[in-house]
Amino acid sequence: MKKKLTSSLFVLLSLALVLVLQAFLPKYADRLKLFFIFLLLDGYLWFSIQRSLQTLRTGFRYSLAIIYWLPLTLLLCVTVFGFFVPFLDWNLPLRTYLQNFILILFLTKLFPILTLILADLARVFLFAVRYFSPDKKESFGSIIRAAVLLKSGWILGLLIFLIMTAGTIFWQFDFKIRTQEITLNELPASFNGFKIVQISDVHLGSWGSAGKLQQAIDEINGLKPDVIFFTGDMFNYCTADGYGFEPVLKSLHAPFGIYAILGNHDYGDYIHWPSAEAKQQNMEDLKSFYKNLEWKLLLNSNDILKMRNDSIAVIGVENWGSTRRFQRSGDIKRAQSGTETMEIQLLLSHDPSHWETIISRKYPKIDLTLSGHTHGGQVGIDCCGLHWSPVKWLYDHWCGLYKNPLPGPVQYLYVNQGLGNIGYSGRIGIMPEITLITLKCR
Repeated sequence: MKKKLTSSLFVLLSLALVLVLQAFLPKYADRLKLFFIFLLLDGYLWFSIQRSLQTLRTGFRYSLAIIYWLPLTLLLCVTVFGFFVPFLDWNLPLRTYLQNFILILFLTKLFPILTLILADLARVFLFAVRYFSPDKKESFGSIIRAAVLLKSGWILGLLIFLIMTAGTIFWQFDFKIRTQEITLNELPASFNGFKIVQISDVHLGSWGSAGKLQQAIDEINGLKPDVIFFTGDMFNYCTADGYGFEPVLKSLHAPFGIYAILGNHDYGDYIHWPSAEAKQQNMEDLKSFYKNLEWKLLLNSNDILKMRNDSIAVIGVENWGSTRRFQRSGDIKRAQSGTETMEIQLLLSHDPSHWETIISRKYPKIDLTLSGHTHGGQVGIDCCGLHWSPVKWLYDHWCGLYKNPLPGPVQYLYVNQGLGNIGYSGRIGIMPEITLITLKCR
């Protein structure tokens, strides 16, 4: 009876927590449904190991129980405290690393949960075989789980904890400069050797301090770019994420200026706003933020870069994603207006699926598109000639340079791996990227 009551209370508590999180984070509603299932499996894992814990000394047993329930306890405390002090008003380093710590602790349990499910599926199969055997029938409870399988799950979970912690401590700010030469057939001779630095997905709401960002800015300035393009997602949830970082960002400079566009996180769609007016004010604050930085924010608009008697077009669209959960605010016709006949057109578009779905098929005059959005998955392999990440299952174009395979004028897409992080404050294998592109004429 006690076990049933405890299980019921745990289910209700998990459901209440997920409903509160859904109200605050409406864009993550589908993922939170999966998180609810994960919480149920988390409880199932706990009940499966309780009998083993009974053999341990009382102090050690309670210590393990506290460690086990630490991530859920912290998440509940964060949720409750958020009613009194809004989450977005918290100290940024505290908010960033507390959120990250909770995530790592939850993911540590993923392999133990998976191996428990496999062990119980094996038990069900073995029970069915023995139950229907004419020689011997056996109760389900008498068939024990595979101990080796369960232990391997905990070992893998500990390994996940260590690797993800290392990704936060050692690799989160291990900036990599990637260089790329791109030859454009119609590039004016004046722009031969023109240097572009692309950065993307800074996500200021995930930086514990401005010091590491200054390090990245210094590396960018050291490349002496002619122009800098930022391809969206400056913020996590709202414009306020960026307050305090303005002096660092202002130290970024290039003779032809700095151009920026919006990414899916810049619209403030990922949190609940008290009113439509509050959300609109967030967008006005965003425009003021870029104006204060003296960056040129392209909102379905364009600008012309001139050198001697030559010129090239820089076109910037708002976010456009092929899946419906992302905004489709990008208006390429409006953005391109007035530049249609120019020989060289460079497009800034946050989501690479825009290039695959629209640009490469219908706008052959756009020579080079620069995108971000994917972060390269933040986790993967990038060494010894191998370049792989799970994000490739979601995006065909997820990192590096691509060429349009369709007949017609040569078109390129470059996808930057991002400078910052979202969700997990760390990098494993896929490092934060600063891209130096040099344009060459044929």
